[in-house]
Amino acid sequence: MAIALDADQLALADAVRGFVAHHAPKAATREQLEKLAAGETPEVWDALVEQGFATLHLPEPVGGGTAVDLAVVVEEAARGLCPGPLLPTVITSALLARAGDETAERWVERLAAGARGATATTADGLTATQAAGGWEVSGKSLPVLGAVQADVLLLAASGPDGEVWFTVDTAAATGVTVTAAEAVDLTRGIGRVELDQLAVGASDVVPLAAARVRAVVAALFAAEAVGLVGWCVEAATDYAKIREQFGQPIGSFQAIKHKLARMFIQLQLMSAAAWDAARALDEDDEQAQLAAAAAAITCLPAAAELGLETITLFGGIGYTWEHDAHLYWRRAMVLNALAGPVEQWQRELARASRDASRRLYVDLTGEDPQFRKQIASTLAAAKALKGQARRDHLAAAGLVLPHYPAPYGIGATPVQQLVIAQEYERSGVTQPRTIIGEWALPTILAHGSEEQKEFFVPATLRGEITWCQLFSEPGAGSDLASLSTKAERVEGGWRLTGQKIWTSSAHQADWGICLARSNPDVPKHKGITYFLVDMHSPGLEVRPLREANGNFMFNEVFLDGVFVPDGRVVGEVDNGWKLARTTLSNERVSMGGMSVLRVPLAELAGRTDLAANPDDVAVDLGEVLARSQVLGAMQLRDVLRRLSGLQPGVEGSAMKVAAGWHHVQVAVLAMKWLGPAAAVADGHGAQATQQYLSSPPMLIGGGTLEIQLNVIAERILGLPRSAS
Repeated sequence: MAIALDADQLALADAVRGFVAHHAPKAATREQLEKLAAGETPEVWDALVEQGFATLHLPEPVGGGTAVDLAVVVEEAARGLCPGPLLPTVITSALLARAGDETAERWVERLAAGARGATATTADGLTATQAAGGWEVSGKSLPVLGAVQADVLLLAASGPDGEVWFTVDTAAATGVTVTAAEAVDLTRGIGRVELDQLAVGASDVVPLAAARVRAVVAALFAAEAVGLVGWCVEAATDYAKIREQFGQPIGSFQAIKHKLARMFIQLQLMSAAAWDAARALDEDDEQAQLAAAAAAITCLPAAAELGLETITLFGGIGYTWEHDAHLYWRRAMVLNALAGPVEQWQRELARASRDASRRLYVDLTGEDPQFRKQIASTLAAAKALKGQARRDHLAAAGLVLPHYPAPYGIGATPVQQLVIAQEYERSGVTQPRTIIGEWALPTILAHGSEEQKEFFVPATLRGEITWCQLFSEPGAGSDLASLSTKAERVEGGWRLTGQKIWTSSAHQADWGICLARSNPDVPKHKGITYFLVDMHSPGLEVRPLREANGNFMFNEVFLDGVFVPDGRVVGEVDNGWKLARTTLSNERVSMGGMSVLRVPLAELAGRTDLAANPDDVAVDLGEVLARSQVLGAMQLRDVLRRLSGLQPGVEGSAMKVAAGWHHVQVAVLAMKWLGPAAAVADGHGAQATQQYLSSPPMLIGGGTLEIQLNVIAERILGLPRSAS
């Protein structure tokens, strides 16, 4: 539940967390709240600088880390409610380090030595007029975080040709008054800067663009928001495990479980957004702007909202002054306020996305060139073939599902799989899919007999066998352990009797993976066996189910004494539940990674005949583009975690739910924009209406979202199961 991704970043996060707990315990911070809110610098500041946490992002020899490393530091300091000027100072030093001129470099050296900085997030209130040798600036700024204790202020004023960014040495400058404001965040000061004809020389002007400033501010504000919400989710979850009502922990109540699971999912989205915004700071301004806007939209309003949710989860005790929850909530409120209206960020992202899109990729330049050359040669040969001949060629080369072991695949590592995907894209050859086979074959490979592997796997890879999944039943739904389809032992095999439902592509499938109850006298998770059913067997009937959208994708399947030979039982009899979990795991990874932007929103938003107000459309578009970018960042984080040798994280569980929500949101917005045009099933409204009508499978398939929330609550957050 954090920004840190690789082993080094995880170690850094642990180091910062331990440091803050030791040098700035919350009990000590509470004793100093009045002084901290007035802008007094806490004792921990010198230790932070000495430890290098405030300078990690600066160039060598004082730093040498990355922007993501800095984001990890900011996140963990916020998780521990570390007081003082860390955030405003590192924002200032990060901006000055990127400016690169002599004035900025001098200040970077001072900041690295322990000086404190503060940066305005807007030029509002200050006006610059040209004067001899530079500028003359007057006015009163909006609130500036850390201004009261800053040694250097990085400010902006509105000039005749745009914003002018400049530094102010608070100890030496005349015509500068910094007035402390009554702080909402009680752990650090905030103030307004008043300038009275301040002379700003050419050496004080810093070559910064407002877009770059906003990108750095958004990225580091987002990182702090992740730390704040990380504490909220952890503290509320721990409380839900021990607080009892009606004789049981409140964490066993489904309403509490779902609330905490939703908070956890939002935290995952926030972590991905903040991580991506930080890494984009080392890219070009265009990419930094896209990632920063998505982070601001995803993280800052949510942090304030989840701070309030946390207090309500704690109940009355959480609303008391003595509880720490309101201190985190207050910080989140300040971040959200200083960043500016979220609608402004949404419009910015919508505008920026007209000309560019966020590039989320893994740089594998120079990675095993001989392997890449070999794959490229194989795909070039495949491109010269047509139809089944091409599919046979790719299957024989192990490139249909290359991560499978030989002879079915080539045992490709995660890095090699990405190289293969890149070469498929470069060659113009479409990588074949086995659809449900991508869920069935892993189970056969892991638990099947050699005969089953040899019969089913190569033929599936060649496209000669297609699959369906016979799991769900009318009376069982997501509770597969309650299935009632009977498997009765007969000579040479089994007779299956029962009904399956919501079976995708059963009317086209050659074989089905089927769960049936083979032993009714044991606990329901035990007496289940995993069968491979010939879909052309006598006694098997497939009846298509017409969906609300008018299409036929799902089916009912009736099994009336369908014979399955012993050779088509996978694994041990009565041990099918274990095998089903292998299949379901593969299903959820696949569904979580599905594309959710099927409606071309950007093109639709550009129409001039929309019923919605164009400004409202821009705000809506920015919101959904932000979510789409963040879902992509979550996928990329999971890939990078695998590449670094670490186990897959929790992104997959959160992705399933978040993708379902997003899918529906996209369709709803498209229909909203179209207005009356969405009332007819042809013309411009057809695609949006069809996507909305097709949304239930995203919310139900592979386990309903409510089931997924329970899974997250119990298996990831560790909340107790319901007593009933």
